[in-house]
Amino acid sequence: MDVEIDTKQIAQVQPEVQSIYKSVFPQGDTSFLAAAFEWAHACFLGNYKDYQPIDARYHDLEHTLQGTLCMARLLRGWSLAKAQPVLTERLFELGIIAILLHDTGYLKKRDDLEGTGAKYTLIHVDRSIEFAAELLADKNCAPTEIKSVQNMIRCTGLNVDLSSIPFDSELERRVGFALGTADLLGQMAARDYVEKLPVLYSEFAEAARFNPGKMPTAELFGGPEELIQKTPLFWEKYVRAKIENQFQGVYRFLNDPYPGGKNCYINRIDQNISRLRCQLEKAA
Repeated sequence: MDVEIDTKQIAQVQPEVQSIYKSVFPQGDTSFLAAAFEWAHACFLGNYKDYQPIDARYHDLEHTLQGTLCMARLLRGWSLAKAQPVLTERLFELGIIAILLHDTGYLKKRDDLEGTGAKYTLIHVDRSIEFAAELLADKNCAPTEIKSVQNMIRCTGLNVDLSSIPFDSELERRVGFALGTADLLGQMAARDYVEKLPVLYSEFAEAARFNPGKMPTAELFGGPEELIQKTPLFWEKYVRAKIENQFQGVYRFLNDPYPGGKNCYINRIDQNISRLRCQLEKAA
């Protein structure tokens, strides 16, 4: 059973991810992962080129670390299950850097003084793809590997057509699906997910203000209360369907033991949804 990791602390998440990597690849070198965490942390702190520190309140560093930890655990389960295609060291590493950079599209340049990074919600995936290319080129990553990372980041788009992503291989595609899955499960399984829903709404609302008529998600909700009310439906009708069908059920690699064991992420999300329903019933 996994120990409890504080995803507010990169100093806890990074060694855990590196430990998971070593458990999968005992002869592997963790130096790339160490560098990947260092690069991402610097970006979120505002220590990369002319970018400000992250100021989006929901899509912050913790959100990224939640997904990254989930991703590493999912990839470990994949390896333990001896699933096909066989997970390689390099695709594990590229998957981790991809999820570390998947929301860098919320970062603002230093001369961008209006609003927060949440205003980029509609285009944050494209901005993250561009940011990843810039950063990884600076770090002398191979062009083919940069494209691989970009393809994986594309999997996090809300309504992305996964069949349109030009994956280089079936392995790359499946790691991309693992990333998309971890992005959803990591945040929804957080113990404070319910409490942070109003913050998520505030990001949608800001994006709507900066993009009038172009932010359908915000227009679905009359306020944070309505987003909260619709969250159980979002889980049951959208997220579960997406991770099961579009992402081909890779979430099952989180089952311990595989394939029929307990899935802590799904269980915690179910608990969050149950708690949310109880709150809604009391407020009715």
